[in-house]
Amino acid sequence: GEKSTKPFNSLPLQLPIPERKNWLIHLHYIRKDYETCKDIIKEQLQETRGMCEYAIYVQALILRLEGQIQQSLELFQSCAILNPANPDNLKQVARSLFLLGKHKAAIEVYHEAGKLNDEDWEVHHNLGVCYSVIKDYKNAEEQLNAALQLNKQDRTFLTLGKVHLLSRDTDKAHCCCVNLPNKACFFPPKIIFLLSLIDDSLKQLGKYQKAFEHLGNALTFDPSNYKAILAAGSMMQTHGDFDVAMNKYRVAACVVPESPPLWNNIGMCFFSKKKYVAAISCLKRAHYLSPFDWKVLYNLGLVHLTMQQYASAFHFLSAATNLQPRLGELYMLLAVALTNLEDLDNARRSYEQAVALDHSNPLVNLNFAILLYNHGDKKGALQQYQEIERKVNMLKDSNTEFDSELMDMAQKMATALQVGESLVWTKPAKDTKFKQGSAGVPIKTLGSSQQPLGTNQALEQAMSSAAGYNRSITPRGKASSPTSC
Repeated sequence: GEKSTKPFNSLPLQLPIPERKNWLIHLHYIRKDYETCKDIIKEQLQETRGMCEYAIYVQALILRLEGQIQQSLELFQSCAILNPANPDNLKQVARSLFLLGKHKAAIEVYHEAGKLNDEDWEVHHNLGVCYSVIKDYKNAEEQLNAALQLNKQDRTFLTLGKVHLLSRDTDKAHCCCVNLPNKACFFPPKIIFLLSLIDDSLKQLGKYQKAFEHLGNALTFDPSNYKAILAAGSMMQTHGDFDVAMNKYRVAACVVPESPPLWNNIGMCFFSKKKYVAAISCLKRAHYLSPFDWKVLYNLGLVHLTMQQYASAFHFLSAATNLQPRLGELYMLLAVALTNLEDLDNARRSYEQAVALDHSNPLVNLNFAILLYNHGDKKGALQQYQEIERKVNMLKDSNTEFDSELMDMAQKMATALQVGESLVWTKPAKDTKFKQGSAGVPIKTLGSSQQPLGTNQALEQAMSSAAGYNRSITPRGKASSPTSC
């Protein structure tokens, strides 16, 4: 046989494969070398005339990391056009829509992705998150349960628990907490969820011990977790164990010395122990660290009211009302400060705003009635007294404890107005007058639906300040549960 004289070419043919640099793009992306990655992507897209799906996909991921959500959305949509059978492309489109706040559009795209792969737990999980954002808790629960059937992920349990908390079902939320694997206690989301559970449990009688047990378990797995330490200290502070709470806060201060909630709580511990200068010092530090936290401003106003520093109290309370204009109690405290500054017109306007915003706290109406009575508007004072009786009767049905000072003050007001059982107006004694000071008449509400006045979770409702006293009684500075974190 004759041998062939043709030269043998050992090199393979160099075909223009669109994906030939995908490995290099992936390598630089996972190394977070985004500039080099973008250069390679640009070369790859020029060679393939924009038809390389993976290069476009990674470029969209980088743009999203850089905050260019709209541009990343357009690139993910291009990927979905190039490969409509890939559910990952649709999931990323939906994720970008979610980040843009287009939650209903994201839900539609996630449903399309679910049609391509119904066994993908992430699709169900993300659908549950989207439904919870638009407050469709029933569908959110259904999708999250479907995700748990496919894969029991910690974050799905946490999200489902938060959905139950938002829908006021603390029993199911507690079950989600119990069902979490023990290893989840090592992760911050577990602590955050426990704080959410404690925050809701604090409002219901009999849940303190159970919440505290969960905190103890979390601290067993992670003794240095400052969020759990802060929550435990807050619970102790709520129950009046201020020294024990301060010991907890000392431990947390070593880990997070610049935490606004921590200094807020320390300040209110000093306030409860009547160490007002130390309280103001700590609260001023919390305010420096978080200048737009209205709860810290509320507490600063409360402390200054107690110390009868009404100009300073007005300064902080007016700032708090600008940040939180929907809380009636803030306007009530502002009105007390204005009354003591002898600005009666603005004090009356503040009380009117407080009454319009608050529908459950009789203390607001009591203070307003005192102001009206002291300045001759007895008909208006009677109307506010009738509103006090309506709120008290309403709160009695919800197992509410009333502070004795509030009841005594209301009885003095009834005597001054000479109000009988039929609420008939008669002329009161001429020399009966009330003095409105910085003393407070707290209302301790069990299961209150009002917004907690705290910087972090695990707080109890704080009702504070400002009922008037008869001249024969010496005013004393008292405030109920301070705003703590």
